[in-house]
Amino acid sequence: MLTLTHTDLDTLSATAAAAPRLRANRNFHPELSAPVQRLAIAMEPDTYVRPHRHSHSWELLTVLKGSFEVIIFDEAGVVTERILLGKEARVLEMPANTWHSVQSCEPGSVVFEVKLGPYAPLTEVDLAAWSPAEGDAKVSELMAFMRVAKVGERYAQA
Repeated sequence: MLTLTHTDLDTLSATAAAAPRLRANRNFHPELSAPVQRLAIAMEPDTYVRPHRHSHSWELLTVLKGSFEVIIFDEAGVVTERILLGKEARVLEMPANTWHSVQSCEPGSVVFEVKLGPYAPLTEVDLAAWSPAEGDAKVSELMAFMRVAKVGERYAQA
């Protein structure tokens, strides 16, 4: 039996806060080839989740601690929806092929993610072409846009 205690959440958050990417996860699936991927992900406010999609699977998110904003985009980078998880909504399930990013709204936030496996790293076709790669100088510009963008606004790299 697997459990995730309040102490576990605090430890996972501390690990994320000390990590270069400001993220840490604890897998509940026994191996990366498992048919259903289940994991708790601690994310700090300045972590960058590049806009992407999962072409092979739906994705279910539920907040265990703190809050997150899920930003939904169309293929061109237009914001189509914003969902505040942990405040307005408790659970979100996105269909396959939904372009999205997730932003942590407060320190110590942890989300639980479920999607179909097996795990496969995202490929270029599933990363938004209009979004900068992790480590690119334009990441802070996109993150600033995502914090305030309203539905209907489009991110355009300068």
